[in-house]
Amino acid sequence: MSQEAAVLFANEAFYLAFALKDIKGMDELWSRHLPVTCIHPGWQPLFGRDAVMDSWIGIFGNPASPAIECRQPRVVLYGDFAQVYCYEVIEEGTLIASNLFALDARGWKLLHHQASPVAEKPQFDEPAPQRTRLQ
Repeated sequence: MSQEAAVLFANEAFYLAFALKDIKGMDELWSRHLPVTCIHPGWQPLFGRDAVMDSWIGIFGNPASPAIECRQPRVVLYGDFAQVYCYEVIEEGTLIASNLFALDARGWKLLHHQASPVAEKPQFDEPAPQRTRLQ
């Protein structure tokens, strides 16, 4: 598997854990060896693994947390680091996200996630994936 494909696989695992509200899966995706940060839309920055994981526990425990779909992921590789830029489609609109990964002995692990609204909904090249909405 190419490095780009491996990063895209890790990014897809992130969105699958998000969609399934799988805290164990989400926990497994974040680095345990490097500092991690996260900026959820409208939130203050979160620094450190405990704060980041607490945020996901809160989001997953909220019955109103949105269904999410990752669209048009694009990878930029920097050796043992990689950035994925993608759109997040939720009921309320479309967000642009960046996910920073680092390669360690366990594979590509998240260091940073940030998402914010886009002013104009993008035109997607590919049709939306056919997935069952999870509640």
